[in-house]
Amino acid sequence: MGMMKVAAEFRDPVHGYIHASIVERNLIDTDIFQRLRRIRQLSGAHLTYPGAQHTRFEHSVGAMHLAGLAAEHFRSKEDLEEDAAHEMRIAALLHDIGHGPFSHLIEEVMAEKTNITHEDVAIRVIKETEIKDVLESNGYNRNDLAQLSIGSSLDRPKFVNELLGGGLSVDIMDYLLRDSYFTGVEYGKVDVHRIINSFEIFEGSLAMNQAAQYAFEALLIARFEMFRAVYFHRTVRAAEIMLIRSISLADDVLRLTDTSDLDKYFLLTDEVALQKLVDMPTSGKTDLKQARQLAMDYRDRKLLKCVFEKAVHRKDRFIERIFNQKTFRESLGSEIAKDAGVEPDDVYLDVPTTPSVPLTSSREDLSSVVLVSKTSDADDFQSVSVNEMPLLGAISGYFDMIRVYTTNEKREKVEKAVESFFGKESFATRISM
Repeated sequence: MGMMKVAAEFRDPVHGYIHASIVERNLIDTDIFQRLRRIRQLSGAHLTYPGAQHTRFEHSVGAMHLAGLAAEHFRSKEDLEEDAAHEMRIAALLHDIGHGPFSHLIEEVMAEKTNITHEDVAIRVIKETEIKDVLESNGYNRNDLAQLSIGSSLDRPKFVNELLGGGLSVDIMDYLLRDSYFTGVEYGKVDVHRIINSFEIFEGSLAMNQAAQYAFEALLIARFEMFRAVYFHRTVRAAEIMLIRSISLADDVLRLTDTSDLDKYFLLTDEVALQKLVDMPTSGKTDLKQARQLAMDYRDRKLLKCVFEKAVHRKDRFIERIFNQKTFRESLGSEIAKDAGVEPDDVYLDVPTTPSVPLTSSREDLSSVVLVSKTSDADDFQSVSVNEMPLLGAISGYFDMIRVYTTNEKREKVEKAVESFFGKESFATRISM
């Protein structure tokens, strides 16, 4: 990157050589950042895709690299000062610094208990820990960088926030390429250089050259396909459901989601947290026994089996309730368990709820993109709805799937009960209720 004194070099399988400045190297060398080497990017996906052992560490370094490329692009167009370019790289480097064990999985439990996200933790890390010391000793403002790292700085142009936390962010670009590479699933191959080099600015927001519309579509389609093939793969989710349930049942005892003491929280890496669950004294308590058994089965890859899977549309009230009301899901699970003659704990109803098209930096659905057509006379800006793009209209909205899982031993019983419960006639009747 122009004018940056290179202090470290990484050989990255996805991007080739990545260079870091002195301040970036000092941030990377902190204990709190090195900890990211012990948190897998895709939590339980390695039990399905053995190569998915990559971590938040190299993803963060990759996001920094892409932020640098985007910053260089805008500097060449004189839309960005050199200092702002350095800040963008640092913010991208720190965007995942708040992740706890099993990345997003522990957040699913946190969401129910505390409403705290890894972004809330990241802001505290940047303001309160050794990260703050490195930043301030190099003349950076910790408060500015904390907000910028999650793409919500009020002091920066909107396009800078969007590059760090929006639907076209360097975070998404890096994880698609990286997850695709390490899982061996080819759908995530995206020409990110084409996208970055086509970026324009319209009224302070990120826009792109119309000539690169195909690359933008390819990015969103790649993300959709990666959700189907990897992130919400039925076996990947089986492992994840087991971990989520185990953490949830054991949390009052082990306090795995307690972020009040950051030093303690950051001792919890994937393997440490799993070991705590496996070694937990149960004192004869049923829920703790179940938590420990689930953790052991996860570790030994004795995974739950999917006995029902259906893609659905949320416009139906019955479906909407399944997605939005945990108590309603649990009562349906109990109903299925009763019909099957098994314990309610043996039935798991899973409804992944991530938008198929990514969120913008202001946490809304990415519904449109501004395309710029360059003519010899002037630039023509037009906002195009994602739904109007022929390929994307079909996939925008939520990736909505209902799945029912159970243990291997209870498979036949639950399968029969689910068939009558969600069978064609009864399903149609329920939806029309």
